[in-house]
Amino acid sequence: MSPSFRLGDLELRSRLIIGTGKYKSFEENRRALDASGAEMITVAVRRVDLASRGAGSLLEWIPPDQFHILPNTAGCTTAKEAVTTAQLARELLDTKLVKLEVIGDPRTLFPDTAATLEAARILVADGFTVLPYISDDPVACMRLEEMGCAAVMPLGAPIGSGLGLRNPTNLRIILESVSCPVIVDAGVGTASDAAIAMELGCTAVLMNTGIASAKDPIKMAHAMKLAVLAGRAAYEAGRMPRRLHAQASSPETGLIDLS
Repeated sequence: MSPSFRLGDLELRSRLIIGTGKYKSFEENRRALDASGAEMITVAVRRVDLASRGAGSLLEWIPPDQFHILPNTAGCTTAKEAVTTAQLARELLDTKLVKLEVIGDPRTLFPDTAATLEAARILVADGFTVLPYISDDPVACMRLEEMGCAAVMPLGAPIGSGLGLRNPTNLRIILESVSCPVIVDAGVGTASDAAIAMELGCTAVLMNTGIASAKDPIKMAHAMKLAVLAGRAAYEAGRMPRRLHAQASSPETGLIDLS
């Protein structure tokens, strides 16, 4: 088991965070959560009734006393909307965690960098533990860390696309540029995508559609768990150097003389 990591006051051992969208039922979502081994799950405040705790509610299946609920501001398009949504989540869930999302374009769902920076500044000043979803822009990630965000969450590819990591070079630059946790968010489509993110040195991976839209979400959740574990172990082990030419695996001394 690799060492734990921190998000604000929280210490987490699982480096996989999953979502709550697109599942056929809350029961399926809970089964996927169990199969993933994740300790944290993100919930869209504007799409789920967090005030409902009774039978049939999401929080009946995923109770906050068993998992860390990470409210997110999905669906917000301005800094003001995101700040208000985060404050509502704090009231409903008694948490200062927030996954900050401010979308700048409805077609691509790319984040609005300027609005994200503005909202992050307000929320950090208000005592929130802010985890901002952001483009794979190293400078934006540096600015968010300077503001006091607990992590940065660069996208791997557009939300829900399953395209995998489109720009691993930028992710490597981000990893070199910030000291806070780097959590890849969006674009992970299958287990190898998650493993690559972890092999690069990312702290964790957050995903929703890659699991929820699989033919068998429960099996995919388990596969993602194994991929994150394998990728992290490979990162910690350190990969061999790449070589242009072949190098024999067996010793080249003491060969049998057949001449």
